[in-house]
Amino acid sequence: MSRINDMISTIDDYVWGLPLIILIMACGVLLSARLGFLQLRRLGTALKYMVRNEKDGSGEVSSFAALCTALSATVGTGNIVGVATAIAAGGAGALFWMELAAFLGMATKYAEGLLAVKYRIKEENGNILGGPFYYIENGLGKNWKWLGKLFALFGLLAGLMGIGTITQINGITSAANNFFDPGQSSTVSIFGIEYTWTTIIAGAVITLLTALIIIGGIKRIATVSEIVVPVMIIAYAGCCLTIIFCHITEIPAAIAAIIKGAFSLKAAAGGAAGTVMMCAMRNGVARGIFSNEAGLGSAPIAAAAARTNEPVRQGLVTMTGTFIDTIIVCTMTGLAIIMSGSHNTSELKGVMITMDAFDYGLPFSGRVSSFILMSCLTVFAFTTILGWNYYSERCLSYLTGASKRVTNIYRWIYIAAVFTGPYLTVEAVWNIADIFNGLMAIPNVTAIILLSGVVSSETKDYFARLKSGKVRE
Repeated sequence: MSRINDMISTIDDYVWGLPLIILIMACGVLLSARLGFLQLRRLGTALKYMVRNEKDGSGEVSSFAALCTALSATVGTGNIVGVATAIAAGGAGALFWMELAAFLGMATKYAEGLLAVKYRIKEENGNILGGPFYYIENGLGKNWKWLGKLFALFGLLAGLMGIGTITQINGITSAANNFFDPGQSSTVSIFGIEYTWTTIIAGAVITLLTALIIIGGIKRIATVSEIVVPVMIIAYAGCCLTIIFCHITEIPAAIAAIIKGAFSLKAAAGGAAGTVMMCAMRNGVARGIFSNEAGLGSAPIAAAAARTNEPVRQGLVTMTGTFIDTIIVCTMTGLAIIMSGSHNTSELKGVMITMDAFDYGLPFSGRVSSFILMSCLTVFAFTTILGWNYYSERCLSYLTGASKRVTNIYRWIYIAAVFTGPYLTVEAVWNIADIFNGLMAIPNVTAIILLSGVVSSETKDYFARLKSGKVRE
């Protein structure tokens, strides 16, 4: 097993090497420059559009529901476990690179949402289809269809074997086990490996709930997301703010550690290759993109279903997803971890790092703090499972023109992947997810760069019409 983990880790290092980091960051820089840093100038407008649905727009769900569907797939274990693993591996400086990637990623996410609506198609049965495969094929031309197919393949595998299933259910069962049976006193042997009854029961319950919801498709997922996502983000942000305010005097030292770690040229500790800065950059960017998915091409699949006639408007709404996910939620998680020093304890891994930070920072007993975090993580990860099922189904449809029967078969395969997730190692789970995330990003970011001129011209046209009163806010 250790040899397999080492092989997966090596592949992950190649995929998330300097070339991919440069490609993703360069895309954000290019779009930010061409759009005049729209993510700053138009953030207020974007937040207003987020809660104000467009009248008479065509699509399947409201813009807010489409955003909540995207956020349900975005706000997940990356915000709790991903931030922790990034800081544990890359030091406090990883949070700086995570934030920088998110700032630039807001421009990328804007472009994704805009292109998704501009190039979406409508099937004979009335279903709205869109996403990177369609703006690659319809925006770049039929000769680029192979790139759309490549994205769809990587997206399908990411949903089935990475970010959509294994990482999420693994995070849920790990948190449940750490709360209910931290001493692993109640275990059972499966194929010669000991697992706790908590892991088995939690995995089975989440699998059952997943099956009950995803059979209903996008509208049921959107309905659940509209209710659950805003509540869970507010509750989790409230906990993190409580930690920060209870230890507000420690913020200057935490910020100093972040800046120092982000730009340190010292050799990385523990035998890691490169400098502390490179280690922080790699982990911060990789985990940041895992969390907010800017550049991955997942969010535009949901954005394409929004009831809107204005691509720019939906682009702005889509952009707020990265702002909420990383600039707000991940920053709070990261500050809580750095202020507590939990990332410096070698015995702690994954969710245990964030759980230790909550125990340290919240003015409750450790038992209550652990329960709060477990509850937040469970809801975050569960909604991510739902959202990524929709994404991967759309990838399947593009690849195969899937019939309803094929789609239903795939849903059961997806449910089976959720069921098996708890029984894989944490390190392998996150490395597999990283690999597919990186592979998804390559064709999508390439297409966005090639279509950046379209994004720029559409943006100028919309705001010119808005200024002249030809479109309504």
